[in-house]
Amino acid sequence: MIKNYEEYKEAVEKLKRWAHAYYVLDNPEVPDEVYDKLYREVEEYEKAHPEHIEPTSPTQRIGAEPAKEFKKIRHLTKMWSMEDVFNEEELKEWLERVYRRVGRRDIQFYVEPKFDGVSLNLIYENGILKSAATRGDGEVGEDVTQNAKTIPSIPLGIDYKGLIEIRGEVVIRIDDFKKLNEERIKKGLPPFANPRNAAAGSLRQLDPKITAQRKLYFYPWGVGYNTLNYKYLHELMDFVYSLGFLKPFKRAVCKSEEEIQKIYEEFRQERDRLPVMLDGMVIKVDEIALHDILGYTVKYPRWMVAYKFPAVEKMTRVRDIVPQVGRTGVITPVAILEPVEIGGVIVERATLHNYAEIERKDIRIGDMVIVIRSGDVIPEITKVLTEFRTGKEKKVERPKVCPVCGQPVLDEGILIKCQNLSCPARVVNSIIYFASKQCLDIPGLGEATVRLLYEKGLVKDVVDLFKLKKEDLLKLPGFASKKAENLIEAIKRLKGVDCWRFVNALGIEHIGEVASKKICETFGIYWYKVPVEEFYKIEGFGPEMVKSIKEFIEVNRDKIEELIKILKPVEPKKEEVQTPLTGKTVVLTGEMKLPRSKIKELLEKAGANVSNSVSKKTDYLFFGEHPGSKYEKAKKLGVEVLSEERLWQMLKEAGIEA
Repeated sequence: MIKNYEEYKEAVEKLKRWAHAYYVLDNPEVPDEVYDKLYREVEEYEKAHPEHIEPTSPTQRIGAEPAKEFKKIRHLTKMWSMEDVFNEEELKEWLERVYRRVGRRDIQFYVEPKFDGVSLNLIYENGILKSAATRGDGEVGEDVTQNAKTIPSIPLGIDYKGLIEIRGEVVIRIDDFKKLNEERIKKGLPPFANPRNAAAGSLRQLDPKITAQRKLYFYPWGVGYNTLNYKYLHELMDFVYSLGFLKPFKRAVCKSEEEIQKIYEEFRQERDRLPVMLDGMVIKVDEIALHDILGYTVKYPRWMVAYKFPAVEKMTRVRDIVPQVGRTGVITPVAILEPVEIGGVIVERATLHNYAEIERKDIRIGDMVIVIRSGDVIPEITKVLTEFRTGKEKKVERPKVCPVCGQPVLDEGILIKCQNLSCPARVVNSIIYFASKQCLDIPGLGEATVRLLYEKGLVKDVVDLFKLKKEDLLKLPGFASKKAENLIEAIKRLKGVDCWRFVNALGIEHIGEVASKKICETFGIYWYKVPVEEFYKIEGFGPEMVKSIKEFIEVNRDKIEELIKILKPVEPKKEEVQTPLTGKTVVLTGEMKLPRSKIKELLEKAGANVSNSVSKKTDYLFFGEHPGSKYEKAKKLGVEVLSEERLWQMLKEAGIEA
């Protein structure tokens, strides 16, 4: 038995070493019963001496009370999505864009596997796991810290005291996924569709004890906020793995397209032998200083790309083709298929995009077809197997009336649209989207409630939401006084909503969250009054997006203005100040009292341009504790080097407070 604090600390370190050997190195040092015996002794000591509990003790992985709901955590730096390429030609195009922007071809690339799981952002401070959050919208995620602590391959403590974000993928192994589904079926529960869904569902349990039973693993793939000074990504990731995280089965540094393609083929050959699902390979520009030069599009970093594995194809039969009406009124045909398993997912539906495509491919009800599914792409019919036709197959007619409201449709050739603004499908779907988390985020206004409000005649348009009264809701089934009050209050609280949330909530085709932010940052609340040609000046906006905006404004200008009067959206603040920092190019290095992302934000308010790399064009380099190579480079180039104390002084002079 453990007698004193010193013995306890020694036992904790021993358990951590054994767990690391078992879960990370896959090389157990002791039998399970030896580990379990010492674990129980540590538990006993901690019960008797709660004041001595080490935050990194393996016993702290489980023990938190179930959460009532997930709180929100803001990431220190944005978690971006990735651009996808699917073949050698698309890879070559991406590489050429990189070479062109950098202005040279002697670039090396860091490649690693793309695990098919759910992304997680870990924040460590003073060597201790401070928080864990899902990707969310890329800026704010859900707090799953207690659940993350149950995953043995996530260290509770690391041998690094600086503030750092470590990002990676939470996965479930294929064998464990199969066992989990078998158990769920025995209990009468629906099985998970695929390992990724199982990992996501397991990570988002309100009770950490359930997460602990699911055997999840965490594979790091990147670093967010940090004050490290590595030149190359592969060196940065070497450092991360040295802290006790799982290494991928293969990674490499490549200097040419041929080398990248060779590793990709090796990954493809390995994928079916791996214990976890893989859906491709990630390629990143290895030299970190080039990331700022390459920059970002509206959605993606230009310095990284996901090279996806070829789509998996299967043969199945088309049972029916049904029309669906979206929130913009576009009628889309959907193929109902005989269920078929493709890449770990049971596929029963496939998109047909439009009726012109059905005619081009001559798809008929009853046909045998080839269906593909690649990564996150919606299943799609690629070929009709006419040799299997029996003569009983039925041709698909283009709809002349809306399948929901029965009103005549507008047939534009490629697109068929229901023009009836009161069409139930358009109204209900637009309100559901309007109230969703990525838009106005109205608690209590889910799909079932929206449909109920519509069926009872309480809402015929999003504007009607703001006319609802408590007494109206109390007449509805399932609405008690408190629930009705909460919904009315949630709708009232929308006044003063961020401009981008308002734009996103309108449901303009091709305009999502990122594009909505760009619109508001560029034009403000009265974006809809701007000449449509001006939208082309926003980076990443092409003809399809601009056409969508133009059409939406033409049809819905009155509704936009009415909603602006009700919601009073708040546009992003634009500080126009002349300060000693206005127009100056500055670089930060070393550890400072605030996260670098926050300091960058303050400097930009003061009119400065913040760069990640030092050059002759740099005006100031501000340094904190433990400055790295940037400090030496700045001195060599004759750049003015200033302390963190001077940074705060200059910001104060500019009227910018932290």
